[in-house]
Amino acid sequence: MRRFLCEDLREWKNSSRRKPLILRGARQVGKTYLLKEFCKSNFKQVYYCNFEEQPQFAKVFHGSLSPSTLLQDIGLLLGKKIEVNNAILVFDEIQSCPQALTSLKYFSENLPELPVCSAGSLLGLELNHASFPVGKVDFLELYPLSFGEFLCATRNELLHEALLSFVQNNNLSQIAHDKLWEQFKRYLIVGGMPEAVKCYAEKLDSPVDAFSAAKKAHDSLLLSYEADIAKHSGENNSMHIQRLFRNVPEQLAKDVDGAASKFVFKEAIGGIRGYERLSGVIDWLETAGLIIRVPIVHKAALPFSAFAKENNFKLFLFDVGLLTSLSGLTPKVVMDYSFGSYKGYLAENAVASLLLTSKQHRLYSWKEKNSELEFLLSVDGEIVPIEVKSGRNVRARSLSVFMGKYAPKCSVVLSSKPPISNKQPSHLPLYCAEFLAEILKKMIN
Repeated sequence: MRRFLCEDLREWKNSSRRKPLILRGARQVGKTYLLKEFCKSNFKQVYYCNFEEQPQFAKVFHGSLSPSTLLQDIGLLLGKKIEVNNAILVFDEIQSCPQALTSLKYFSENLPELPVCSAGSLLGLELNHASFPVGKVDFLELYPLSFGEFLCATRNELLHEALLSFVQNNNLSQIAHDKLWEQFKRYLIVGGMPEAVKCYAEKLDSPVDAFSAAKKAHDSLLLSYEADIAKHSGENNSMHIQRLFRNVPEQLAKDVDGAASKFVFKEAIGGIRGYERLSGVIDWLETAGLIIRVPIVHKAALPFSAFAKENNFKLFLFDVGLLTSLSGLTPKVVMDYSFGSYKGYLAENAVASLLLTSKQHRLYSWKEKNSELEFLLSVDGEIVPIEVKSGRNVRARSLSVFMGKYAPKCSVVLSSKPPISNKQPSHLPLYCAEFLAEILKKMIN
């Protein structure tokens, strides 16, 4: 299963200013798989320590954190002498060993020639009370598979090439668009969780069986997340966290025009009202990487954060396939519907998650008076409004209102239609969302 973050890992490996790396991400997005594949193809020797599966490695860090001492003891446990040349040291599930997290500082300072790469869940790293190696580590974020990665994992490499060709050359045939759109609707059903994509891809010859296998994977993933919630938050808190997690798709599905609206606190957990009482629960889920918070700004000016209120935001799930499953939507409903129907919130959630894969680490929405747009991006210092065409289109005039007031250099409508980029606003297919920043840079410059 090809992951595009491998390119970033190779850049890290070859960087003259390389520091120990922490690969972060939600549970089960494929961090271990990615590290193993990267190490296997880029290093002669891989020294691998998994602190969950092999707790004996944690004992190594109870004493001195000197790299030479640590390597000697790790080598004894592995049964081999650790060589520095053309080798990498991997600490997997590093959140389970706080001292190993602290040791990254000393590897950075005293043994920079040895690449050290670690992986950990977002939640575990945030809850870790160890001395964090501030300024001594590099970070990369791994998310569920993007649409492009989904294409590559499901025998659609030629379609992925056609998509890349459009991004680079602005050329896309109607045939390519139709096929990409068909696959994008499948992506809305399956999503990007590696296990769900794997189960789906194994049964591609029978679409019914393939979607059924993906649904079973979703159900299993949701159970495992609920177990994680209970493990890390305690019995009382876990009930509230699980309820709010499942309330996100309930609220998204309620809006009659199909678009996501401001999160309503009084509808989230029975008997609990107000942002103050729910903020801890929402922060927990966001820290775990299970939801995406999109603040709503009341003015289109930079920095966006200055015009956002703490209690005014939208919430999405981090994976659109899990959203589809939790919403109770059948594959037939998704494959048959057009984005003029009330299920359009799926498109908005997919765009939010795909924008994150393109390193848009903080998303914003916009609303002034009766006008609102799904997303605002900052690209090379320019503010770019993004409208996602979905629902009954009751807000069709919002982009015109925005353009009249703020006169942005470029603006974009994402929809099911083929691309039209020679006018303002530019029209792009929804499946281009992960490449939006790259496309916008070309438009601006």
